[in-house]
Amino acid sequence: MRRDRRDTNPAFSTRKLKLGTFQTNLDSGCVMSDLDGRLDITWPNTVKLAKLADEMEFEALVPVARWAGFGGNTNPQGPGFECYSWAAGISASTHKSGVVSTSHVILNHPVMAAKQGAVIDHISNGRFTLNIVCGWNTPEMDMFGVKLQEHEDRYACADEWITIVKRLWSEDETFDFEGKFYNIKKGYLQPKPIQSAYPAIMNAGASPRAKHFATKNCDLVFTGLRTYDFDANAKHVQSYRDMARDEYGRDVRVWGLVNLVQAETEKEARDFYNYYVHEKGDWDAAYNMVNTMGAEINQRNYTPEIRKFMAEQFVSSWGGFPLIGTKEQIVDGLDMMSRIGFDGVLLSWPRFEQGMREFRDVTYPLVQQAGLRDFL
Repeated sequence: MRRDRRDTNPAFSTRKLKLGTFQTNLDSGCVMSDLDGRLDITWPNTVKLAKLADEMEFEALVPVARWAGFGGNTNPQGPGFECYSWAAGISASTHKSGVVSTSHVILNHPVMAAKQGAVIDHISNGRFTLNIVCGWNTPEMDMFGVKLQEHEDRYACADEWITIVKRLWSEDETFDFEGKFYNIKKGYLQPKPIQSAYPAIMNAGASPRAKHFATKNCDLVFTGLRTYDFDANAKHVQSYRDMARDEYGRDVRVWGLVNLVQAETEKEARDFYNYYVHEKGDWDAAYNMVNTMGAEINQRNYTPEIRKFMAEQFVSSWGGFPLIGTKEQIVDGLDMMSRIGFDGVLLSWPRFEQGMREFRDVTYPLVQQAGLRDFL
């Protein structure tokens, strides 16, 4: 029986600040560092982390769609689980948390993606979210013998892709679709997802074209912060809501990513950050990633200063905004993310399991006391 997705999917929770985890399907977690205690990707480990999140009723467990690592000394994100099968297994292992699958448009045919997503939605009893990525990683595309599309074509293709997926999820009659990138004859999907009219959809994109795609087609928009200026960050977050409302007459929810580095004192936390980033960091791997992302085909004009800033962010946490300090400072930082305007944040830790257990036992009660998990 189909149900309103606002009643089944935690992504639509009315909690003041929704929480999730990021990159629990990949080796090393979110760090590019030769740090002891970083995440080893085994199925028991990833289920263990999902169940920790489930205990705290996190609204989103988000994997990264990765097919090869970034080299360097540690080849971060080399070993990892494919996202649809990962989401299916995690859905069967949890009861409350929202479960996300991340899907490359060009590597996953929309009919197959719609079918896989519908199955996961049934396994999870309506907790599934589809995270769409348009791709930027040329070496990974080369593995498939697929040419990386030009920037504008990626989003034109994604527009067709998501249109087909939504129609398969929501229309009972078969349909034909003729586009530049896809031709569908008698498109058909049964059973439909549990969520009506279709499961929640997430996307991350920073370029003007990407923002239009996300605000037009998606329910959850994922964005990073590139400054410590509160007002600038608040304006950045609000810009997605404004574009969705003004250009497309709809609402979106905006999520961010934070990296939690917690210790008994702020000095201890900052010393640990310096240790795992500047002493143990795999900077070769980070620059491999930044330079791939900054290739000309991706239309990103990164200066050397920006590349250095990005490399440190990726060494420390795959681009997460750093919250460094005591448990009280971590809570204050999460409150700041809420005041900036984020509906939710994905959390990562340098030592993922250890950090997540500490968050559950020590920090999360303070997050609750601060009212950040209250229903509005």
